Amino acid sequence: MSKKLVITGMGAVTPIGMGVDEYWNNLIDGKNGIGLLTRFDTTDLPVKIGAEVKGFNAEDYMPKKLTRELDLFMQYAFAAAAEAIADSEIEIEPGNTGIVLGTAMNGITTVTQTVRDYENGTVKKISPRFVPKYIGNIGAAQIAIANNITGPSMTINTACSSGADAISLACMFIESGASEAMIAVGADASLDPTIMSGLAMAKALSCDNEHPETACRPFDLNRTGFVMGEGGGALVIETEEHAKRRGAKIYAYIAGYANNTDGHHVTAPHPDGIGAIKCMEDAMLKANIQKDEIGYINTHGTSTHSGDIIETKAIKSVFGQKAHDILISSTKSSTGHLMGAGGVTETIACVMAVRNGIIPPTINYVTPDPECDLNCTPNKAVKKDITAAMSNAFGFGGQNSSVIVKKYN
Repeated sequence: MSKKLVITGMGAVTPIGMGVDEYWNNLIDGKNGIGLLTRFDTTDLPVKIGAEVKGFNAEDYMPKKLTRELDLFMQYAFAAAAEAIADSEIEIEPGNTGIVLGTAMNGITTVTQTVRDYENGTVKKISPRFVPKYIGNIGAAQIAIANNITGPSMTINTACSSGADAISLACMFIESGASEAMIAVGADASLDPTIMSGLAMAKALSCDNEHPETACRPFDLNRTGFVMGEGGGALVIETEEHAKRRGAKIYAYIAGYANNTDGHHVTAPHPDGIGAIKCMEDAMLKANIQKDEIGYINTHGTSTHSGDIIETKAIKSVFGQKAHDILISSTKSSTGHLMGAGGVTETIACVMAVRNGIIPPTINYVTPDPECDLNCTPNKAVKKDITAAMSNAFGFGGQNSSVIVKKYN
């Protein structure tokens, strides 16, 4: 990369913890954030489980008036960004700081709930807040307004790779010279009966309602589908020169990133993983690092039958025999699938793994799948000093995204 890019602030809102420290500690302790859904009646739904954020009080992060104007996904984004900005101790230079927000579902729960309320007569008129409460870019706009950010602003929707692509696009803005600092945010809050019914009918979700704590078991032979989650994540990314100039603490380098598409199918990944393979290879090429430098991969690892097999094959294709020396894990086993937020929160897990020499586990791993024969760090965290880690995020439409972080010396 022509400019060295560094991470100076991080924020997280997850089903296993509020804030980066709680999220990370619970992740390496193997805590599980999945349970029976509590926000709506699931009696008639085939899926009754999900990974809800617990203990979130929006007024801890924003004025009460603003909580009424923001969809829940925007609230999660706002809270994660607030933590990251405070953590970085950055003084926003308005025109020299920008924001990119990634979300898979935008404010879909605002839409579905409004339609239900209107049709059943609960409300007689549609609120004037309705449109700005659900369109995706208002999440970034509200963060920008609150923090006097007037540089580049973009909201992207690339399904489940949205958060990772927000990181990549933020890096591109900095490399282009448009700004020296960017806030990269990923957020989603789409635990909703309509959405979950649709995904259940598509055979994507686990319906193991009797055992919610073990319903998400990536790479296990008996996996039954993914479990939806929700949350937000944020990073402050700067040029190394800018960070040093202001005396910032630096967590890690963003060494490389890549994005592409399979060009194959709306919901299914390419059976040979061609897009995932090329994406990982391009990220390493941009990072200018060798295969044996990657010590950990935070996989997309959703716990779907075909997805886990295809990602395993893609990793083996990229790394060859060295693939078996790399520790991998799917932190979705703990958090559920955070959709657009996952690409950021899982990159944070990579940063913490590089900094602390601890690899978070894949929990709920009981029965090995011979087709997923990599070291998935089963059930317990492992201590291992590593210099670089990769986070993969793949999504509907054949989206592929890989981000590589490297230890900062």
